[in-house]
Amino acid sequence: MVPPVPSGLVTAYVGLGSNLGDRSRNLQGAIDRLGKVGIITAVSSIYQTKPWMVDGYQPRYLNQVVAVNTILDALQVVTELLAIESSLGRVREEKNASRTLDLDLLLHGDIVLEASGVTVPHPRLHERAFVLVPLAEIAADVVHPILDRTISDLADESDRSGISGIA
Repeated sequence: MVPPVPSGLVTAYVGLGSNLGDRSRNLQGAIDRLGKVGIITAVSSIYQTKPWMVDGYQPRYLNQVVAVNTILDALQVVTELLAIESSLGRVREEKNASRTLDLDLLLHGDIVLEASGVTVPHPRLHERAFVLVPLAEIAADVVHPILDRTISDLADESDRSGISGIA
C-alpha cells in the first residue's frame, strides 16, 4: 500500500538507469542528489537488465526506481533530473546510446501532461519491464492515469526476460 502524501506535495516516480562506468555508483550518486527534487520516500531494489530497443552491443544496465515527495511541478522535476544527469557526466550524443546515467520522470501524481517536450506519464512506461518491475516493488497499487491499470498489473503482464535482481 502506498502511504498518503502530505498536503501540498505530490509523489513523483523517477526511473534510474546506468550502463557505463561504475553503474552502482552512478545510481547512488543520482539518489544522493534527488534531494534537490524533494523527500525520497522509497527506493526499489537494483535490477540488471538487457538494453532495450537498441541496435548492436551495449553493456547491461542497472535500473532502479525512486519515489520522491515534491512541491515541484513535472517540468521543474525534469529540469532537475537533467541537471543531475549532467552533474554525473551524462553526455547526450545519440538516441538510445549507452549512458552513465539516465533519469526519467515516470509518473508525477496522477497528472497527464504533454508540454515543452515533457510527457507524463512516461509514454513508454507500460512497455518497459525494466522500470515496471522496480516501480511495482515500491508502488504496486498506483494506477496509471491513462491506462487506468495498477502498476502491479502492468508489471505482471510485461516481458521480464533479461531482468534479474542483484544484491
